[in-house]
Amino acid sequence: MWVDIAGAKTNNFLPLNTAFIFLKKCISYLRDVLAQFFRTYKEAYHGITKPVWILATIQLINRTGSMVLPFMTVYMTSALGYTKTEAGIIMSIFGIGSLAGSYLGGRWTDKFGPFKVQFLSLTIGGMSYLFIPFLHGFYPLAIGVFICGLINDSLRPAASSMTSHFATEATTTRSFSLMRMAINLGVAIGPAIAGLLAGINYMWLFIGDGATCIVAGIVFYYYFKEKQPQIHTEKKHATTAQTSPYRDGKFMLFMLFCFFYAAAFFQIFSGIPLYYKDVYFKPEAAIGLLIGFNGLIVFIFEMITVSQLDKRFRPNAMIVVGCVMLGLSFLIFNIFHGTIILLIAMLLLSFSEIFAMPFMISRVVKSATPQTRGSYLAAYTIAWALAFIISPYSSTQIIENFNYTTLWWIMGVFCLLTAFGFHSIAQKQTATEKI
Repeated sequence: MWVDIAGAKTNNFLPLNTAFIFLKKCISYLRDVLAQFFRTYKEAYHGITKPVWILATIQLINRTGSMVLPFMTVYMTSALGYTKTEAGIIMSIFGIGSLAGSYLGGRWTDKFGPFKVQFLSLTIGGMSYLFIPFLHGFYPLAIGVFICGLINDSLRPAASSMTSHFATEATTTRSFSLMRMAINLGVAIGPAIAGLLAGINYMWLFIGDGATCIVAGIVFYYYFKEKQPQIHTEKKHATTAQTSPYRDGKFMLFMLFCFFYAAAFFQIFSGIPLYYKDVYFKPEAAIGLLIGFNGLIVFIFEMITVSQLDKRFRPNAMIVVGCVMLGLSFLIFNIFHGTIILLIAMLLLSFSEIFAMPFMISRVVKSATPQTRGSYLAAYTIAWALAFIISPYSSTQIIENFNYTTLWWIMGVFCLLTAFGFHSIAQKQTATEKI
């Protein structure tokens, strides 16, 4: 009897022992996976220079204050009483200012160097945000946002030029991914804070945006005043003609499809916030968190994803995948409904950004010489600025004259056609390389 009981007790412990062994194996496996994950993450950052890290930190400070743009359409329709069409026109005027700033920023970068352009854009651009909340009439506000867009977006070619200058050839794509990671961490933090501030008073959005721009400018000046890129003393490429980007046919075709992608992506600043507000009745705080989710996803996954993809796939293939994912992020709005769908759609949009944008700008940098880098980067920024002119106005017109369902069908199909365009470019490039 005693032996049987003891045996019974021993047998009762067998499932517990088995479960304990299984748990230990799971923990060991998880530890190995995490160790591999962190090794891969470390490799993704390996070799990136200290100045690039400082530039990324400056972008983080600047973009943490990115509070105004995601809420401009909501601000104009809710606080100022503008119609969606009027709000769309104002946002398009901001895009015109951005276009002018992108062009002039590239010219100024090649002429005066990226240091002066970036410093002045950060500080004066920050001041320009502080005046916007005092402009209530349509025309004063239109002029104000035009000037704001011009000054602030002259920064982009200069910042990209400095990044490419301080990056090595082997780390160019990853250096730009680090910059985007910093930007997106700021974008994740900024809208989330902005949503809370907008619930109190929209004035605080403009104060926060302006202040962080100025602080970023001060940090930038004190670190880089002794490290200015001497772009005009770099050795010229003996085998590469100093071609204007606007005379480079292949490059301009690539820019055309970048423009198409950007026009769809910019729904994140026009159609998407309005959709959250009008269809799902989300308050400003929730809108800020949803848009901030985009920045958080890109911050967490872009560097490690790009470092792995850069080794295994052609850049054009990744851009095609990114376009397809962007189209799906819009089409899903019409197929499914519910708050969880908003998160899934933003997840798709975020991974679209991860797959497409770093490889776009990396190709732009590699298409240029050191002497024409500012102009090529300006052409890329101009493509995005043109998209910002067209996207808000066209999307608000579709919403007012039709509905959100029509907008998402159009955007989804448009993205799939853009993916086909990038695929065709890739095939022509491959055929040329084989000849």
